[in-house]
Amino acid sequence: MQRHLFAPLVSLAALAIGGAASAQEPTLADATPVVETEAGPVQGLEQGGIDAFLGVRYAAPPLGDLRFQPPAKPEAWEGIADATGYGAPCMQLYSASGPNESEMTRRIQAIFPTSTEAKMDNEDCLFLNVWTPEAGDGGKRPVMVWFHGGGYAYGSGNWPAYNGRNLAEKGDVVVVTVNHRLNAFGYLNLAEKFGEDFAASGNVGNLDLVRSLEWVRDNIAAFGGDPENVTIMGESGGGSKVSHLMAMPAADGLFDKAVIQSGPGVFSGKPAEAADYAAKILKAAGVETLDDLRNVRSDEIVEAVRKATPSGAMGSGPQFGPIADGTIIPRDPFLPAAPEQSSDIPVLIGYNKDEMTLFVAAQPWFGRLTEGTLNAMTGAMGEQAVAAVAAYRKRYPDYSPTHLAAIAMGTRFVRGTYLLADQQAKTASAPVYVYRLTWETPIGGGMLRTPHTLDIPLMFDNAVESAALVGTGEDAQTMADMMSDAWIAFAKTGTPSSELLPEWKAYTPANRNVMELNVEPQLVDDPEKDIRELPSEL
Repeated sequence: MQRHLFAPLVSLAALAIGGAASAQEPTLADATPVVETEAGPVQGLEQGGIDAFLGVRYAAPPLGDLRFQPPAKPEAWEGIADATGYGAPCMQLYSASGPNESEMTRRIQAIFPTSTEAKMDNEDCLFLNVWTPEAGDGGKRPVMVWFHGGGYAYGSGNWPAYNGRNLAEKGDVVVVTVNHRLNAFGYLNLAEKFGEDFAASGNVGNLDLVRSLEWVRDNIAAFGGDPENVTIMGESGGGSKVSHLMAMPAADGLFDKAVIQSGPGVFSGKPAEAADYAAKILKAAGVETLDDLRNVRSDEIVEAVRKATPSGAMGSGPQFGPIADGTIIPRDPFLPAAPEQSSDIPVLIGYNKDEMTLFVAAQPWFGRLTEGTLNAMTGAMGEQAVAAVAAYRKRYPDYSPTHLAAIAMGTRFVRGTYLLADQQAKTASAPVYVYRLTWETPIGGGMLRTPHTLDIPLMFDNAVESAALVGTGEDAQTMADMMSDAWIAFAKTGTPSSELLPEWKAYTPANRNVMELNVEPQLVDDPEKDIRELPSEL
């Protein structure tokens, strides 16, 4: 299974563009140098001249007495640990947003293998991956740490779209991706049921992220990285994870810059609501005692979550995620103000023009809405949606009713991004940079326009490997060149820049500079002012 996840990075690129791999003499990957970590030596394999260490354990298995507890350091091992294949993803709680039978969906699954990972998930999941130009050479390269998307329910740092090989080579940087506990295993608030010994249980998934950053601090120099120049990055749920780390006292001092992509984390969950959700899950799992809690199988926990969670519209009902418990996360990260501890952290934040098309393209109504059904749909969604559609209709007169509905559904990304950027820029000594990705992918005849996740293969410089999402034209590589340049520059200097971009000026509440990322990029002033200023409740 591990080799299956690794191999497609070459072969699926050819399949995604409809070609076939040419016959070549087989080559053998060279072993990396052996690298000493605090817990013991590790050795991986080269990927095209870049040293790749996959499935490196950064914390003890969260099993037995460590289930629902803060992560512990891994025990020392004897011999050289294998780092040639990915570690297990956490137990997955993935539910498709609609029918998944199209060829395009299957191709995208190859780079974001959500359903595939459910076949190999495991509670023993605290692993990370490292790509470095040259391990053990004493280099002090910038470190770019990626926290995956999938909300707090599914995903892993193993996804092919996140492969760090190209970014490491292009930028002479060290790239790290992280697996951590998700859904009930990382965010089940058991404090009310089982007392003080489980006070951290509602936030252990985020404490795993802190532990991974401690591992980076203590070990990354041996891989050629600089522990004093660490940038944390994430998209969607990963962006929320970055936002929360900026407000977690335990993470203070563990990173130097932050990138938040299509996932502003302004609010946290509330302990009482999380405890109520946990009680329903425990009841569905038949868990009454501590012995029950330790012995219930992981698959039974997942099934209990499904039983305890009402079905309905996407995003409704109880959700897993970090909670503002007053200690691990003292309060909502960016309300009433930005976290003081991160006032010196440069922030790069942004979103994609048509975020929601990725989620709703499989719905029966996609591509079939009329003006009448659009009005009925948005009317049911509330006055804010009606106002958003009216605003977008003026901006994009060529948009169909379907695309107007989809873009209006994504206003939470827009409004959350500007709220977080405003809050940070008001009090921070470090700059804030805001982007809006407007380049449209040609796949599916352009039906997705600028969807959620489109930014990922571009900033990772994985356009060829992710042709299933970005297409095969020259423009995709132009965008990848531009965005990977900017992200690398930000990791190195705290300022995103590229020869393919105009000067990127910082964002402030007085000068809302936003870089519109397209083949012809431009710095614009407050491009979605009308959406940004929509009242929260009309």
